[in-house]
Amino acid sequence: MGRWFARFLLSEGKEVIITGRNEQKLREAREQLPRVEVATSVEAVKGADAILVAVPMDSFEEVVQQVQPYVRPRQIVMDITSTKAFPVEVMHKYIKSGLVLGMHPVFGPGASSVANQNFVLTPINEQENALAGKVKAYLEAREARVTMMSPQEHDEMMAVVLGLSHFIALVSADTLLSFDSLKQMKAAGGSSYKLLLTLVESVIAEAPEFYASLQMTLPNVAAVEELFQRRVKAWADLVKNRDGQSFVRMMSALRDKFEKSDPDFRKAYHNLYRVVDGL
Repeated sequence: MGRWFARFLLSEGKEVIITGRNEQKLREAREQLPRVEVATSVEAVKGADAILVAVPMDSFEEVVQQVQPYVRPRQIVMDITSTKAFPVEVMHKYIKSGLVLGMHPVFGPGASSVANQNFVLTPINEQENALAGKVKAYLEAREARVTMMSPQEHDEMMAVVLGLSHFIALVSADTLLSFDSLKQMKAAGGSSYKLLLTLVESVIAEAPEFYASLQMTLPNVAAVEELFQRRVKAWADLVKNRDGQSFVRMMSALRDKFEKSDPDFRKAYHNLYRVVDGL
């Protein structure tokens, strides 16, 4: 995602300086993005108007601590990690002169632009609210969708938005690979199966360390997944017991709840085919 944002900012006409501790990754980034400058972390911080921290969670505090002495008053420091309470706390712990803001781009590096992508900003004081307002206006002018909430609210929501969706993909992958006919199922599968398989393969194709980090750090994710398992058992029992009437009643109740919470609920079926047709 660091490279993705470097590419995006270059396309916006910005000057971009990148830094990092992995020399091989820096060389790769330099080859992919010939217009970026490469510098040491100290030089990068000193030469930047704004700093975007894009590092794994297990090295986040160390990196912030390393650059903190060189942050200038009012210099902007933002992070793009997938959790927010811990990174925001760390930035406030070490960065006293700069202006910090937590940001979560809720998409992956496969996105072609920020248009129609979700961002969450997590300001915690007046100064950060003002900065968040400017960032929100900037992103929305490029057709992104921006939400603001507290770091704690963000992490609780991500336990479902990311934690549960990834968990479903991983368990589905494990289930599908228990059969010896994955290739045949792909050839014969309908739209719902194609969408499920796309979710499964997109998650499995990414770095396991990233998904492990989310599962281990998101608050209450274990409780969310335990609730999911209880719901799975309840529905599986209906099928096992051939209780068609209860199945219909429960599915109808779910439909009614979705209709009340989402005015566009009925468009989902057509949206499914729009997505699948693009695969």
